[in-house]
Amino acid sequence: MESSSERNARHKKAMQRKKEHVDQRIAAATVDKGLVVVLTGNGKGKSSSAFGMLARSVGHGLRCGVVQFIKGQWECGEHLLFSAHPLVEFHVMNTGFTWETQDREADIQAAQATWAHAEALLKNPDIKVVLLDELTYMLTYGYLDADRVVQALTERPADQHVIITGRNANDRLIGLADTVSDVTDVKHAFNAGVRVQKGIDY
Repeated sequence: MESSSERNARHKKAMQRKKEHVDQRIAAATVDKGLVVVLTGNGKGKSSSAFGMLARSVGHGLRCGVVQFIKGQWECGEHLLFSAHPLVEFHVMNTGFTWETQDREADIQAAQATWAHAEALLKNPDIKVVLLDELTYMLTYGYLDADRVVQALTERPADQHVIITGRNANDRLIGLADTVSDVTDVKHAFNAGVRVQKGIDY
């Protein structure tokens, strides 16, 4: 049976090998650029992750912009926290969920008016992080022109980061992204009849 000291020695050697590998990868990463991060999938946590990155950015003193599509009728904690922050410009489509509005033409008009704010942020070199929350739905439903969206993302300032959230991110968004996370729905309390919870879900 392996002794504690033998196990500790084996662990140390393994961690030394791991450190060497990680250090090599860090040394090889020499590019600085603005990233496009896409958080998609059916699982919970896409917007939560995005606003976590926003909090980090604000913590570093970066100017940020937020555009929220779909949401707006609920009193979301992220809006309460960031909407009045001097480093954050915050815009909300404010129509609520599409299955509540049930008015495609009105949703298209609202999406296009809201996208105008996003385009302004994506042209502003002083804005270092732009969060486009639930943008994927606007493309899936055809509320926004995909060419126009891709062009704005492609032509943004070189050091500007963009975070995009929402289910079913289309291939064009995934193709231009630098980082893509597909959040899997393994288990969700709502499916067991639990109401959405303040601070956890909104």
